[in-house]
Formats: sequence, C-alpha cells, structure tokens
Amino acid sequence: METKLSEIANRIRVLRDIFGFTAKQMAKALDVSEEEYLACEAGKKDFSFTFLYKCAELFGVDIIEILTGESPHLKGYTVVRGGKGLLMRRDHGFDYVHLAANFARKMAEPFLVRAPYREEEQSQPIELTTHEGQEFDYILSGSLHFAFEDHIEVMRAGDSVYYNSGRPHGMIAVGGQDCVFLAVVMKEPEEKEKQD
Repeated sequence: METKLSEIANRIRVLRDIFGFTAKQMAKALDVSEEEYLACEAGKKDFSFTFLYKCAELFGVDIIEILTGESPHLKGYTVVRGGKGLLMRRDHGFDYVHLAANFARKMAEPFLVRAPYREEEQSQPIELTTHEGQEFDYILSGSLHFAFEDHIEVMRAGDSVYYNSGRPHGMIAVGGQDCVFLAVVMKEPEEKEKQD
C-alpha cells in the first residue's frame, strides 16, 4: 500500500484546522519555512519523514493516521509478510516500508529503508535533520555514510548505529549501490526528561 501525497496533505490541513494552528505556527514547530509548509500542505511538495513524524507528535496521533487516515488497531501482535508493509517514499527518494503500521500505541516505529545511491550526493555535504527520540539503524546491504553533527561514519552490512535523533543527523548511500537498512525510531517516553 503506497501513500498518496494529496491525501496526506489534506489530513494535515484538516488536523491543523482542528487544532487551530496557523501555518506560521506549524512551520515553526516543524522547523521549516512558512512557504515550505504551505507547499507541503497544498500537496505541491513531498514530505520528509521528519516532517510527518513531527506532525504526528504535534497533533498527538500515530504517524499511520496521517499516512492512511486510519487508526492502528492491533494490540497483541502484528505480522508483516516479506515484501509487504506500508510504503512511504520520502526524504531524498528514500523508500520507507513501515513494518508495524497496524499495531496500536507503538513505542517505536520500525522501517525497512532503501537509500538510493546518487552520484551527485557524493561530493555534497550530507543534509542533516532532527526528530524527537532515539533511533537504531542496522545495515542489511550496501554501504552508507552516516553523519551525526560533524562526525561521519562509514557503515557496511552488519554494522549498526544507535543515536539521539534529536541531534542533527543524516545519511547517504555510498559505494555505487543502494543501501538497505532496518531503522527503528523510538519515541521519547513522556515521563522521562530529555537527555543528551
């Protein structure tokens, strides 16, 4: 199942109206310009994973509700068969397949991610982003340059990284081929104070 840009944009617009936020307030909360926010809300610009994640946190809903318009409902367990899952194409063409879309009240968001190799990115600074919580990434195939603030690590199949995703981070596929990795985004516990 692939998410549709215009439908996601409409759900964000409706939620913004329900909560009474202005476009300027949304842009500030999402750390984007007001023009970029309005382009996303109008369905003229694709959303980054971070944009969607921050929207879900701001509205107090599961990210799946923004993506599909449905609330996750399974509570005991959920199975996602190989090659299935909720497909999201986001962040520089990365393909994210959500591996627990139907599970309610998730403490973490697990994704199978394909980062495309792009020759033009190899000589550019890696774009950095932030989102609340922590993240664990495990490389399944290919290679990745993982940037955390001013550090860059070369990650290969079998390598993993666990980090505070509230600090600037980013990644690109390297080595001439796409990189496939498991990403688990963990939410900040509500009662726990944020720590570095």
